[in-house]
Amino acid sequence: MSKAFTKEDDDTESIRLDDLPQSPHPNLVTPQGLADLQARLEARRADLAGLLAAPEDFDSKMAVAVAERDIRFLEARVGRAIVVDPKGQAPDVVAFGAEVDVLTEDDRRINFAIVGEDAADPARGKISVYSPIARALIGETLGSTVEWRKPSGNEDLEIEAIRFP
Repeated sequence: MSKAFTKEDDDTESIRLDDLPQSPHPNLVTPQGLADLQARLEARRADLAGLLAAPEDFDSKMAVAVAERDIRFLEARVGRAIVVDPKGQAPDVVAFGAEVDVLTEDDRRINFAIVGEDAADPARGKISVYSPIARALIGETLGSTVEWRKPSGNEDLEIEAIRFP
């Protein structure tokens, strides 16, 4: 008889979700960024331990599968991490880990922190090292004007300050 027509015991089967995709870019992190990734991994492992102690049903099996997938993802991110200490960067050149103040064409001042992909949060001014704005700024010096190519058109930005916290 076809397996499609047999009732299987759902309690004996586990669920394995496909892995989350990894970025093709090197995983640059600051020392704090690595610590944050490791903390996320440990928190997810603790979540999994709690889930495994709960009674099994489909929802709990799905939650376990999600936690296991997240752990595999975070383990890979930690394993691929390349730690770059911002304190070791040249102080007058925009680089990974820098906080940069720019002046826009319409005289708005904007502050960006150039961070790794896992720490990026554009709403909070933390931009990925691989974002178009970071790529435009990296390697430039104080007082330079750079062209930021964006979908709505290009914009010139003047670098007013560079800091490495």
